[in-house]
Amino acid sequence: MKTKLLPACLAALVFSSCIGISADITINADGSGKIDLEYRVSQSLESIGRLDGNENKPAVPVGKTDFERTIARIPGLKLSKYTSKDVPNASGGSDLVTKATLDFASTAALLAFLGSEGTLTQEGAGSLLRLTILEPSKVSNSELLSLLRENSEGYDFSISFSLPRNASIEMVPSVPAAKLISKGKKVSFSISMGDLLSLKEGLVLEIRW
Repeated sequence: MKTKLLPACLAALVFSSCIGISADITINADGSGKIDLEYRVSQSLESIGRLDGNENKPAVPVGKTDFERTIARIPGLKLSKYTSKDVPNASGGSDLVTKATLDFASTAALLAFLGSEGTLTQEGAGSLLRLTILEPSKVSNSELLSLLRENSEGYDFSISFSLPRNASIEMVPSVPAAKLISKGKKVSFSISMGDLLSLKEGLVLEIRW
């Protein structure tokens, strides 16, 4: 899990809500496709990560070297675009915004990138992708959860899937606070980071096409 950039960043949510993640996944009819990623990390979180002497190691693994190490381990995965820059945020500070595009030659390469968080199975003539967004929470401290929600303002998690035919997306369990485009050739899910971190039962997305 720690070797995969999307799962590694999801794991980082356990420790801080000052992170926004967007992933747009396109899967073509032949199984190839691309992943457009955007990570928005509060510079205050970056600063905290550097206090322990790890000046050259970002708090969240989204540096170009991290991507290059990941694709070197996964046949059929290629980094085609990468940018990183500071942008102002709503709180008056700044965020480090990293954007990357990964091309994958097959669904096997996509699944290797997703790691144990993603599984793909056949349902008759169709396909089912199950993606674990958040494991069930072991955090029961209401004050800590409240603090996470406060710190998460302005940060969201969103993911979309563009598919070769009409598709559907479902949440397990259902989350009233989430925004869902549940049917069509492009389906999507989005939620504020605070609401996501409050889901004690965890969250799984099921995408069928």
